[in-house]
Amino acid sequence: MMPRIDAVDFFYASMPEITDEADGSQDALLVRVVAGDHVGWGECEASPLTSIAAFVAPASHGVCQPVSASVLGEHVDGQADIARIAALVARNSMDLLQAPHTFSGIEMALWDLLGRIREEPVWRLLGYTAAHAKTPYASMLFGRTPDETIAQGRSALERGFRAVKFGWGAFGAGTVAADIDHLHAAREAVGPDGILLVDAGQIWGEDVDAAAARVDALQDVRATWLEEPFHAEAYAAHAQLASLAATLRIAGGEGAHNVRMARNLIDYGGVGFVQVDTGRIGGIGAAKRVADYAELRDVTYVNHTFTSHLALSASLQPYAGLADHRICEYPAHPKRLAEDITRTHLVPDQDGLVHVPDAPGLGVDVDLAAVHPYLRDVEITVDGDTVFVSPEMVRP
Repeated sequence: MMPRIDAVDFFYASMPEITDEADGSQDALLVRVVAGDHVGWGECEASPLTSIAAFVAPASHGVCQPVSASVLGEHVDGQADIARIAALVARNSMDLLQAPHTFSGIEMALWDLLGRIREEPVWRLLGYTAAHAKTPYASMLFGRTPDETIAQGRSALERGFRAVKFGWGAFGAGTVAADIDHLHAAREAVGPDGILLVDAGQIWGEDVDAAAARVDALQDVRATWLEEPFHAEAYAAHAQLASLAATLRIAGGEGAHNVRMARNLIDYGGVGFVQVDTGRIGGIGAAKRVADYAELRDVTYVNHTFTSHLALSASLQPYAGLADHRICEYPAHPKRLAEDITRTHLVPDQDGLVHVPDAPGLGVDVDLAAVHPYLRDVEITVDGDTVFVSPEMVRP
């Protein structure tokens, strides 16, 4: 039997300056799980300090307990134990809304730890017999002007990307005419054969008319999808817009923090692509359940990743074995912090494809020395008692 979980260590890292860009690579919350002599790493995709608090906060009542109450001291002999711990967290921290985000990073680390012990990649532990290469799309923000959008898109093609996603910036916040200019600039940038994807960043809330005003232009430039036109849980709005589009498909799911939200987008939102962030939905196991469901419903599963290559590897594992689900999000211009988190990087090959690591666990190694300058010291006290203090990164 494996040793029990002795420690869950959180490391809050940040760029020196945080801007108002919609760029989640500006800070990070790394998670180290220690069980005896074994170590696994994961990454939460959420506000770091809030996620730490969800792990250590005093219990409010029976189903509003800290995540630590369901994790520390548990043993992990296999995949079933990871699912068992996930169920404990879901039950015991039912009313602690940050719990899924906090546990996501822990759950990744548990898979990494188990894979390293078994000397198997996580995708094989998930039941896949082969890992299929994915076509990465360079994920970037719209430029401030159409000319900037063109320049950014061309730079991605020069780096070997065959697909580019433009999002956020001023798109959707101004006039339809301004958005049309950016859409045509984006198509010009990627060329006639490039895969063009567009991310609205929930800009229209539930305003179907505002989104519909851009549909003709999106179809004119042959955009493969329009991502997150509405709030993540606005299922009726998603479905209505999907019914208005002929060739354009709607994408969404990064805002899902449980499996049911992602399934609802498929069942009631009419999405053609479901995008899941393993750092938000509850980890790799939860993401795998969505991937299995998407395959059954003839919806394409896509990872959501905008941060480090640790998170990138974790996000690829749940659908590594699905040959027909080929596209993947790739952080094309992350902040330096995100690049420095790992020594291992999943670099596209000469054909522009990304390969899921065929190495134990997540197949990437955290670069402790490189992360150290970004670390922020955190101490949380309650009635004078310290409930959390930033751990030393050097120890296992």
